[in-house]
Amino acid sequence: MTDTAAQNIVPDSEHRGLVARLPQIPRDLAQLARFDRPIGWWLLFWPCVWGVWLAGAGWQWALLGWLLLGSIAMRGAGCVYNDIVDADLDRKVARTASRPVASGRISKKLAWGWLLALCLIGLVVLLQLRWQAQLVALGSLAMVAAYPFMKRITWWPQAWLGLVFTWGLLVGWTQLRFDNFDALAAMYAGAALWVIGYDTIYAMQDREDDALVGIRSSALRMGAHVKGGVALCYAGALALWALAFWLYRADWIALLALIPAAGHLAWQVSTLDGEDPGNPLDRFRSNRWAGALVAAASFVVGNAGV
Repeated sequence: MTDTAAQNIVPDSEHRGLVARLPQIPRDLAQLARFDRPIGWWLLFWPCVWGVWLAGAGWQWALLGWLLLGSIAMRGAGCVYNDIVDADLDRKVARTASRPVASGRISKKLAWGWLLALCLIGLVVLLQLRWQAQLVALGSLAMVAAYPFMKRITWWPQAWLGLVFTWGLLVGWTQLRFDNFDALAAMYAGAALWVIGYDTIYAMQDREDDALVGIRSSALRMGAHVKGGVALCYAGALALWALAFWLYRADWIALLALIPAAGHLAWQVSTLDGEDPGNPLDRFRSNRWAGALVAAASFVVGNAGV
């Protein structure tokens, strides 16, 4: 890796070596869509899986493959859009100043073109769904477009992200069934609290810079109580997921399926350390496993006896 390439890789990249080997423009486009940080599309994809597996139609590998492709493409498109809107703010924050648009390595015109290309991939995925699921998927676009502005007007942009980043749960469910909306609503509300919790952990990395430049976040709002706040969000998420399982299948044994996820989230909170620079990022990334554990629980509850 050359010194220049190393300087242009953002600090939280998970694939520094792979990204650095690309020519400059492809490297910057990959970074712009966060292809070097797959945790984002994992977190977008897992709620899709929850909706599909809790719906009780079995594995549905083909559908999950399309939803995975859509998660990668649309998470990338969302990141490109976010970086276009936030370029001026990103320049003022140490962790984000080297992003391709903020640093000037990628023009906004090229970024808009890349955004369009990723959206076209999303359109291909959309066309694989039945019309009810298509309408649900399209219903998220306005909220996605508004998200980058939330950090300017509210201390709780993580709550807005919670509504947006779990929308795939509704898409996966409505692709397979159009009933049991009480269970679906509880599952969605729990998923939103999960996002608030893990994105608050993520925002802990930027508290000093955010305070200086006027960016608002739940991590700043919670202040010294951030650990307790995350714990409360996770506890609420687990309670709502348990309610969703109960509404779907009134069986106390089914609730046991959530124990592994509960244990993992408890570990996150108990080991969270804001004084250790790498700790919040590690705990945030570990939510790929939390999502997998809730997916496994959803499959058990949705397909028991099928």
